Amino acid sequence: MTSPAVSAAATARRSGPLAGTARVPGDKSISHRSLMFGGLASGETRVTGLLEGEDVLRTADAMRAMGARIERPGAGNGGEWLIRGTGNGALLEPDGPFDFGNAGTGSRLTMGLVGSYDMKTTFTGDASLSKRPMGRVLDPLRLMGTQVLEAAPGDRMPLTLHGPKVAAPISYRVPMASAQVKSAVLLAGLNAPGVTTVIEPVMTRDHTEKMLKGFGAEIEVETDAEGVRHIRLLGQSRLTGRDIIVPADPSSAAFPIVAATIVPGSDIVVPNVLMNPTRTGLILTLQEMGANIEVIARRDAGGEEVADLRVRHAELRGVTVPPERAPSMIDEYPVLSVAAAFAEGQTLMEGLDELRVKESDRLAAVARGLEVNGIDCTEAETALAVRGRPGGKGFGGGTVKTHLDHRIAMSFLVLGMAAEKPVTVDDRATIATSFPEFLGLMRELGAEIG
Repeated sequence: MTSPAVSAAATARRSGPLAGTARVPGDKSISHRSLMFGGLASGETRVTGLLEGEDVLRTADAMRAMGARIERPGAGNGGEWLIRGTGNGALLEPDGPFDFGNAGTGSRLTMGLVGSYDMKTTFTGDASLSKRPMGRVLDPLRLMGTQVLEAAPGDRMPLTLHGPKVAAPISYRVPMASAQVKSAVLLAGLNAPGVTTVIEPVMTRDHTEKMLKGFGAEIEVETDAEGVRHIRLLGQSRLTGRDIIVPADPSSAAFPIVAATIVPGSDIVVPNVLMNPTRTGLILTLQEMGANIEVIARRDAGGEEVADLRVRHAELRGVTVPPERAPSMIDEYPVLSVAAAFAEGQTLMEGLDELRVKESDRLAAVARGLEVNGIDCTEAETALAVRGRPGGKGFGGGTVKTHLDHRIAMSFLVLGMAAEKPVTVDDRATIATSFPEFLGLMRELGAEIG
């Protein structure tokens, strides 16, 4: 089991105008998948811009443990990661358990990957990850023949799997909007004979489908008259290594974007941001609220649309965020709630049930963090209403419990940059899981964080 990191508080204070270029790290979702597909493909995969946060590095360790050769960037390769894969169907049984720390995406996708192999694998994680439900991934794997030999109550970690001698391809309708569940089933299908089908009533981020096609998998996506997506993957096909440039993570870009929006006088540029429509819900919502976000130089980068974003301070107004938008911004609701605190009127966010099962109960954590800093909000089972106060007068002065959740920590540090009184988070260490450069980057822009 992962040893808990020593916690250290951080405090953000009301800052002057933020200015400059905010170069945020590579997209976490694409980084995880680059390592997994590169480690599974035949030949070499070169990855530039990989997110080097703790979550992604755990996935690299898992792929190495199953036979992939993954070299970290060094002085001689310009920051590239070089991956030599095992070939589809040729992963090796690891010698010991996988320790995924706080990485929900890495652990769930890896369960799918190994679930169709005739081998034993054990998954462990930190206290936060061990509370998260894994049954949503294990249920379809059981249908394919995977045995769950051991698990903590509620299908939680630590848990041990053993795949079948020959996995059964399935047709599986995803019961909730979850890119992780969809991707786990498709990854399991890579080593199953025949066609594995995932039926997705609500579209979620589609990086898995796009990247599988890029690596040479036989995959097709069809959307029926009701808007339901049918994703069909032919198993046991050859995957071939390729070059990947990872664009900037829109979920990480959300923090400087919101900070520049709420700190008076700010004017920043965030370059090379992933603009996949399944990931841009926050930008759309902020624009509806009156944010000044200029999209510059849209362009294609390896099959994904990217753009530079210029963000300037703006006066915001409350809006209602429809529940169907949640899949495209599920990780951004904490920092959107901070933006809503500075908006005129009420912002109502609906369809937030998935926030209950993230790194923390994010819905509760956000509500408590707002309340302790003097912000009026109402938490419901699947919704949050925030009643804003332009200018942030009277806001701040509280200490926020992060619950080992990196996005809670960063969101409330952003709050402190515009609040009247300082805002403290009880643990900055967890930020390293997804955005290790956050504190330094925000200070370079002019934020006062200590």
